[in-house]
Amino acid sequence: MSKARYSKVAGREDPSPDIQDQARKLGIGPVYAITGVTEESTNAGEIEWIDNMEEQPLNAGQSPARKTEEKKDEDLFVKTDDKNKIDYVIVYKKKTKEDERNEFFAYLKSEGLRLSILKQQENGENIFIKVHAPWPVLARYAEEMKIRMPIKENDIDEPTTIWKFLRKTPKLFALSKEFIPQETKYFTLAFVMSREDEFIMESRDTFFSRATRSRIVHEILEKARCDKKDETKFGYGYMVANGFLSACFPLHDGDWHSEHSLLTHGPLNDRHLLYEEWAKPKRFYKQQPLNLIRSYFGEKIGLYFSWLGYYTIMLTYAAIFGVVTFLLGCITIGSSIKVNEICNEDGPGNFLMCPLCDERCDYWRLSSSCFYSKLTYLVDNWATVIFAIFMSLWATMFCEFWKRRENTLQYEWDLFGFEDNRENVRPEFEASAPEKRISPITKEEEPFVPWTTRMTRLTNSLIFILFMILLVVAAVFSVIIYRIAIKVALARTNSEFVSSLSSIVTSVTASCLSLILIMILQIVYERIAVRLTDLELQRTETEYEDSLVFKMYLFAFVNYYSTSFYIAFLKGKITGNPHDYGKIFGLRQEECDASGCMQELFINIAITMCGKQFFSNFMELGTPVIMNYIRSYRGKQEGAKERGKYEQWEKDLDLTDHGPRGLFKEYLEMVIQFGFTTIFVCAFPLAPFFALLNNLIEIRLDAFKFISQLRRPYAARAQDIGAWHAILVGIGNLSVLTNALVLAFTSEFIPQAVYKRRYGNGSLTGYMDFSLSHFNTKDFEPGSAPVDSAFINITDCRYRGFYESTLPYDHSTDNWVILRWKLLFVLIYEHVIYLITFAVAYMIPDVPDFVRDQIRRENYLAQQALHESLKNEQDARNGGASNA
Repeated sequence: MSKARYSKVAGREDPSPDIQDQARKLGIGPVYAITGVTEESTNAGEIEWIDNMEEQPLNAGQSPARKTEEKKDEDLFVKTDDKNKIDYVIVYKKKTKEDERNEFFAYLKSEGLRLSILKQQENGENIFIKVHAPWPVLARYAEEMKIRMPIKENDIDEPTTIWKFLRKTPKLFALSKEFIPQETKYFTLAFVMSREDEFIMESRDTFFSRATRSRIVHEILEKARCDKKDETKFGYGYMVANGFLSACFPLHDGDWHSEHSLLTHGPLNDRHLLYEEWAKPKRFYKQQPLNLIRSYFGEKIGLYFSWLGYYTIMLTYAAIFGVVTFLLGCITIGSSIKVNEICNEDGPGNFLMCPLCDERCDYWRLSSSCFYSKLTYLVDNWATVIFAIFMSLWATMFCEFWKRRENTLQYEWDLFGFEDNRENVRPEFEASAPEKRISPITKEEEPFVPWTTRMTRLTNSLIFILFMILLVVAAVFSVIIYRIAIKVALARTNSEFVSSLSSIVTSVTASCLSLILIMILQIVYERIAVRLTDLELQRTETEYEDSLVFKMYLFAFVNYYSTSFYIAFLKGKITGNPHDYGKIFGLRQEECDASGCMQELFINIAITMCGKQFFSNFMELGTPVIMNYIRSYRGKQEGAKERGKYEQWEKDLDLTDHGPRGLFKEYLEMVIQFGFTTIFVCAFPLAPFFALLNNLIEIRLDAFKFISQLRRPYAARAQDIGAWHAILVGIGNLSVLTNALVLAFTSEFIPQAVYKRRYGNGSLTGYMDFSLSHFNTKDFEPGSAPVDSAFINITDCRYRGFYESTLPYDHSTDNWVILRWKLLFVLIYEHVIYLITFAVAYMIPDVPDFVRDQIRRENYLAQQALHESLKNEQDARNGGASNA
C-alpha cells in the first residue's frame, strides 16, 4: 500500500473472499477495506482513484473518505476531491454470468475510464462499480462530441423592448436571488484539446460540469463492446436487458431533503436546492429555475420543463377567458328565449315530440328537455362564439411564440446545429445496418440502410398502424352501439323519471366506457409502436424519437378524439325522419336532444379529459412512490443489519429508472391535453381552466418525481422539443377548422342567426317552433309507431330538423339556406384566423434580433480564435526552423 497515499490511515483489513474473487475476475488486482479512517485523520485529496489495480489496492465495502455516522447522508462526490468524482455507477449481481461482463469492463478500461469495485454489504447480492472519467478521456470525447465551452463573457446586453418587458417576472413569482443568482452568460466554442488555453478554465477538475461528465461517460457505456465476435452485442442497454448488469446510472448529488431550514443552513447540494425552490408543492406559483434544471438534468429535460412552464403561462389567459365565458352563460341563462320556450309547459314546452325508439317508446313533451336545454346554453351562447375565435388565435399564436422562445434557449444552451453537427449515430444503427458506404460528407466508411430496405420496413409499420387504427374505430363503433342500445332500453322503461334521464345517463356511461377502452388500447399500442420503431433502424436518436412520436400520436389522436368527432359531426346528422329512419344493425341511429348535441359533446370531453389527467397523474407518481418505498425499506433494513449506513449509490439503485425515453409519456400527455383545450374548446370553455389546474400540479409532481423518485438520468441533449412542435402546429391549425365546424354544424349559432334575420325581426321568439318539423303519425314506417301509447288520437308530432310537413318529408328550403350560411361561415372564419396568424408570424421573427447579434458575435470570436491559433502555430514552426 502506498504510504504517501494512505499515510494517515489507521489500518486495513481483508474483505470477504467474494469481493476478492470479483476483483480478480475483473483483472483489477487485490482489494482492501480501509478501516480506522475518520474525517479528522484523512484528507479527501489523499484518497485517489486507482489506474493500475495491481500496484494500487482498492478499498471495498466502505467509502474511505466519508464513513463517519456524524455526517448523515454525506455527499460522497461533492465533498471529496474533484479528481475522485463518481461520474457513473454500474451495478450487477455477483452470481450472474461473467464472460460478456468482463469483456464490457475491459472495453471501458481500454477507453481510459477508471473503475472502482464496492460491494453493497457482506451478505448482499449487488456489486457496485464506481466509474470515473479522468481529464484525457473527458477532453478527447468532448472534442469528438463537439461540446461547446466558454471562451469569453457575453458582452451584448438585451435591449429594452416590449418583449423584455412582457417577459419580466413579477417579484411575487420570481426565484430567490440569494440561492439561485443570475448566471453569467458566455460566448462558446467547440472544445479542442490543442487549444485548451483559449477557454475560460479555473482548473481541469471543474471545467466540465457534472452533467457534461455523465454525458461523456454515457457515450462510452452506450458503445462499449460486449463480444468481439458479435457486433450486435454492445452497450450497457444490452448488458442490462440480458441480465449481465442490473443498472447503470449517474449518482444524485446527495439527499433531497434536510432537517434544517434552507434559510438558516443553506442548501446541502443542488438536488436539495431544486427540491426547496422547485419541487415543493408550496412553490407552485414560482418561476422555474430552468438553468439549474438544465445543469443538473441536462438540456433535454430542461427544454421539457421550459416548454411545460411556457404552455402553463399561456394557459392562464385562455383559462381566464374560458371561465368568464362559462360564467356569462350561467348569468344570462334566465334571459335565453330558447331555454324559456323549452321549459314553458304552457307554450312550446307542451309540443308533443315523436318517440325516441320503435314501438316501445311513447310520445313525450318538449318540456322534458328543460334540463338539457339549460346545460346546452352554458356552452352554446353568443359568448362561446367569441371565445372560440380567441382560442383559435391562441392555439396558433402559442406555437409561434414558443418557437421564438425555443430559439432563444437554443442559443443560450448551445443547442444550435446540434442535430446537424453534433448528434452521434445510434449504436443500434451502427451494429444492425445491413450495408456500408463511403460517407459523402466525411469520405469515410459508415453504416448505411438502402432506401428499398427502409421503405419495406416503413411500409410494414404503416400497415400495422392502420390495423391498430381500425381496431380503435371498431372500439368506437362498439361504444356507439352501446349508446344506441342503452338509450333505447332506458327510454322503454315504464318509469317517467328514468326515461327523462336516458340521455344524460347514456352520455356519462358511454364516456366512461370510452375512457376505459382508450387507456387499455393506449398501453397495448405503446409497446407495439416501440418495437416497430426499433425495426426501422433510424440513424440518430432524434430520428428514432420523431418516428415513434408520429406513430404514437397518430394512434392517440384517433383513440382519444374519435368519440368527440362522432358526437360533433355525425350524431343526429343522418338519422332520417319518422317515415324513413336511418338504422345500424336494425337499430335506429342516435338523435340529438331537441336542444342540440352540444351538451353531450361537453360531457364527453369533460369526462375523457379530466379522467385521463387524474389517471395519468396517479400512475405517474403513485407507482414510483410505492415501488421506491418497498425497495428503500428493504435496503434500509439490510443496511442497518449489516453496516448501519444506507449509502448514496444504494439509495439511487432503489429508485425507479427514468428509461431512455422517459419524457415521451410526459410530452404525449400534455399534447393530448393541448388537443382537448383547442380542438373542441367551444364545447367545453372550462377546458383551459382544468388544464391550467392540472399543469400547476403536473409541474411540481414531475419535479418531485425527478428529484426524489427517479434515478438521475444522464444529461441528454436535444436541439428542440422535436416532432412534438410540428404536432402542436398541426393541432393549432386543425383547431381553427374544427371550432368553425362545431359552431356551424353542432351548435345552434347559425340556425338562430338565420331565424333572427329572416323571420324573427331580430328576436328568437318562436325559434323552437321554427326548428322542429311536423310529422303526420299515419306516415310512420312499419314497426316504428308506439304501441299502447298513453296519448290518444295523436295525429301530429314534432322532431328535430328542417323537413317538409308532407310526404315524402324531404328537406325544406330553410334547411338549404341554413346549410349555405354554415358553409360560408366556416370559409370566412378559417380564412380570417389563418390570415391573422400568418400576418403575426411574418411580423414577429422566429429568432430575436439580439440573439442574432450574439450569434454573429460568437462566430466572429470563433474566427478570431482560429486565426490566432494558426498564427501561433506558424510562429512556433518559424521559431523552430530558426533554431535549427
